[in-house]
Amino acid sequence: MTEKICILGSGIAALQLAVHLGSRYEVTIITKAQVKTSNSYKAQGGIAAVLSPEDRFELHVKDTIRAGCRHHDEKEVEKLVKEGAAVAEALIKSGLPVDRRPDGGLDLGLEGAHTVHRILHCGGDATGKFVIQHLLGQLGKNVRMIEHELAFELIVSAETGRVTGVKTKTADGNIRHYFSDHTVIATGGLGSLYPFTSNHPEIIGDGIAMAYRAGAELADMEFVQFHPTLLYAEGRAKGLVSEAVRGEGAVLMDENGSPVMAGVHQLKDLAPRHVVAHQIHQTIHSGKKVFLDIRKIKNFEKRFPTISRICRESGIDIHSGLLPIVPGSHFFMGGIVVDTYGRTTVNGLYAIGEAAASGVHGANRLASNSLLEGLVFGKRLAAFLNALEPEASGGETAEIARPPLNPEIARRLDTAALKEKMMENAGVIRTETGLRHLLRWLEARGADTFSAFSLDHLTKEEIEKVFMFTNSFFITQSALFRKESRGAHIRADYPDESSDWQGIHLIHAKNKGLIARRGLYEQAQTSIHA
Repeated sequence: MTEKICILGSGIAALQLAVHLGSRYEVTIITKAQVKTSNSYKAQGGIAAVLSPEDRFELHVKDTIRAGCRHHDEKEVEKLVKEGAAVAEALIKSGLPVDRRPDGGLDLGLEGAHTVHRILHCGGDATGKFVIQHLLGQLGKNVRMIEHELAFELIVSAETGRVTGVKTKTADGNIRHYFSDHTVIATGGLGSLYPFTSNHPEIIGDGIAMAYRAGAELADMEFVQFHPTLLYAEGRAKGLVSEAVRGEGAVLMDENGSPVMAGVHQLKDLAPRHVVAHQIHQTIHSGKKVFLDIRKIKNFEKRFPTISRICRESGIDIHSGLLPIVPGSHFFMGGIVVDTYGRTTVNGLYAIGEAAASGVHGANRLASNSLLEGLVFGKRLAAFLNALEPEASGGETAEIARPPLNPEIARRLDTAALKEKMMENAGVIRTETGLRHLLRWLEARGADTFSAFSLDHLTKEEIEKVFMFTNSFFITQSALFRKESRGAHIRADYPDESSDWQGIHLIHAKNKGLIARRGLYEQAQTSIHA
């Protein structure tokens, strides 16, 4: 019996899942752009894994939990680390061209908040590209790829409440229906809600907004990680400068040559990302420019070819040894609530990778744990689905009806203004005054109501605007409600971590509003179905 699986997104989590699904499944991967426009493909960082005699699982777990400020599901972190090492070894054995030392051993790098060299790289700073190409070469004949279609609505059965497929919008505005037995969201994060970002411009959290519209719970929307070092030229962020550059000895300097991280943290330039981003943000707002001093790194262009190319294309002189940088949105720790297999709170719907709140990243992701997460959860979900008893049920069902959203409302949404306001009020540093202002601005444009309406009649661009405003509302509301600073969520008016907020997760549940819940993942698991 042939069953259908629809995977939304084409990054590492999506492809890892597709590679490991059994031949009994007919697999359709849908991406709104091209396969090679995912954040995974752009990833300069590597894969964090315990692969050396000097390293131990407990050290990787400890580093992960320290970086994420103890906001994790610790059992999930332990599983990630242990399964991650096995997944990395399997990739190497399958022919992934990893970087090696002259003696043939693995050339493992060091990145921020890691206490041991454990970062597996390919092509210096092109790991994502190599892994994506490797996985694409392993796809079976049962997998088909649909590019340039925007998945915009999960099909929910009016009778059972189960997700039975997805609707897409083609480039010419037509709607297509893809029915499936299992639907997986692997659409990535939402970094492009901000003007400065390492993300591809298409990454706005489509899958997260779609899941909420279908009734799935969202969690931890306030935790948006800002990468400390994006190349900055002509008033724009031009691309990521990998943390591995600081791991090789680069130092953050202000325009006067003073070290930015001196006296701030014991790990200095390799402190957790939220600490470094915060300090750079403060320095820039004091009126000083910030640079990454790379003069101590030998053979920089050979060691970091991707960054060197971005510098040349942006008119930045590498040979000066000083790269102008600015913090920008990078990774999203929140997302769709899932259990250990990637099952959401809605039947038939799964989420893996950055779109999912899996409990492994806490309040701030440890460097290079993201590719690891995609690889581990992609393979784990495949094993879960492969073990299910065959039961083909994917087919046309009556959908839950919604009134149409007034197209004029969507057309008037100003995404440029949204990005600026998100950076100013829900960016690196937040305050109650700024967040309340932003929340009122979003509510005045209907951002808190869009999920009640049908989007079928809107253009691709209008739908994306709706998703951007919807996700921005969730981030802002959560950031306003969490009255403490923890990890990537920094409140100037509540500068310290609070024991009262330890273990508290903020949940967005349709028809219930915002909920504060302790022990998120354990409680959610009791309401999640196969």
